[in-house]
Formats: sequence, C-alpha cells, structure tokens
Amino acid sequence: MIGIIPNIDKPDILGIVTKIIEDLQNNSINYAISNTILKLQDRFNPVLQSSKLLSNEELIKKCDMVISIGGDGTMLSTAYAVRNTTTPILGVNIGKLGFLAEFDIDSFSEFLSEIKTKDYVIEKRMALIGAIEEASTFEIYAINDIVIDKGPWQKMIELTIKVDDDYVSTFSADGVIIATPTGSTGYSLSTGGPIVNPQANVITLSPIAPHTLTMRPLVISSDQKVTIIVKSPHQKIQLSCDGQRVHTYNSPSTIHIFKSDKAIRLIHSSKTNYFEILRNKLYWGLDVRKSNNSI
Repeated sequence: MIGIIPNIDKPDILGIVTKIIEDLQNNSINYAISNTILKLQDRFNPVLQSSKLLSNEELIKKCDMVISIGGDGTMLSTAYAVRNTTTPILGVNIGKLGFLAEFDIDSFSEFLSEIKTKDYVIEKRMALIGAIEEASTFEIYAINDIVIDKGPWQKMIELTIKVDDDYVSTFSADGVIIATPTGSTGYSLSTGGPIVNPQANVITLSPIAPHTLTMRPLVISSDQKVTIIVKSPHQKIQLSCDGQRVHTYNSPSTIHIFKSDKAIRLIHSSKTNYFEILRNKLYWGLDVRKSNNSI
C-alpha cells in the first residue's frame, strides 16, 4: 500500500491528489491518504470521499512507501515524520525548484510502471542529530542542515568550533551552517559551501558572513562529532533544523552535532541520476552564455 501525505496549503491540492489517486487506481495500487486532508473535506469530490484516511503515524507504519506532495519543504517535513522508521519517501513536486521532490505530476504517472515492477532505486540519505548541553531534553534533528545564527540580534556572534574535541577555530560571524550532503545544495550552497554527492559520508561547515577573509567552508568525516560553543552580546541565540523547527537558547550555549544512525530513504527513478538532476534543476556545469546546452 502507498501512503499519500499532501501539503494542504498548496493551490489546487485536492485536484492534484485526485489525479494521483486515479493514476494509482488505474494501476490497481492500494493507497491511503493522510487525514490532515480532512481540513478540506467541505471540497471533497467522490474520489476523495471514498478514499481511506489514516493518521500520519498509522500511514507511515502501514504503507510500503509514502508519496510526499508539495515541494522540497514538504519533503523535509515528511522525512522528519518518518525519521524513526524505514519507510521510503517519494516526492512529487508542485512547488518551485523541487530538488528533493524528483517527480512532477506527469513524470509520476510514468513512474508507476517502475513502482509496480519495483524497478526503482532507494537511496539512503544521512541525517544529523545532536543536543544542547543547556537544554538536554531538546532533540536536534535535520535532514538538510542545522543553522546556528544571531537571530533577530543585529550584531555578530562568536563561534568556537571543535571536531572530536580538537579545537578548530574561534571566529565572529552571523552564524554557521552544518549541512549533510543532501543539504549541500540548499542554504549551505548560497553561502559558498560545496556541492556534495549524497553518497559521500561527510558533513560540511559553512560560516555565514564571517568577519574574516580566511574563514572558509570545511568538510569533515560524517563519523566525527562537531561541538560549537556560541556566545552572543544579546541574551539569546537561534538554532533551526531544516529551516522548519526554530528555537532560541540562552547565550552562551554548547551544541554537539553528529550523524544519526538512522538514514532517510528516498525513492528515485532508475532512469535518472544525481548529476542529471543537478544539470536539470540547478543548471550545474552548464555555460549559461550558450543557448544550445544539452541538459
């Protein structure tokens, strides 16, 4: 059975979910929908009214895979929901870039033949976890990145970085991004961080607007632990996970970050590869001055 978790805030989401359900029905594939869609039940059509609805927890537990309908943000939310399971995720993009959500409506319809024959690729993606010494009950978890920054305070913060308890550097900046290979094409990339193939077992540290020309992104092994001591002239610092779960903490704070022992599983077509997606969606490696580039 396939589970469907839609972003109910997207325009025409009911029409898109209906189209996906019809494709599944035409291919004799069982499905269930997240009951979050009940918030839109006053606009249900006959297809939706006859569909099986489950809570996200039940859906993730009972389904062989989960279809996340929205964009990359929806994919990250869904990945967070499945973080303690082995249920793989397939992304259908109806947003902007859709780097994680590989399929659009048309390509998903074509992909159904691969689902029926199980001729697809399940790729493991690293996640990060951690803890704050001053708030030990809070779980730090991210698929893309953990960002430590100055928050609403206008002045820079001081960051001391250690790797496996070895001192690395102390510098002033707006913050630092600790990213997985999956997150290397997100916020980290916009600050000058490297693009990292998801198969690489590394973590990247990218300073945000450091007050020194010598502070550059750093790549370390994913088997290493990162410790960051943060001090702010203000009373608070800010920490965000995947840009979705944002928290503030007192200054100074000590944050420990390391690789989770549970990977996120993403479903990809066997007919595409990571570098093709880089070229198609980020135009990586293409000379934009030429109009005849072959993607």
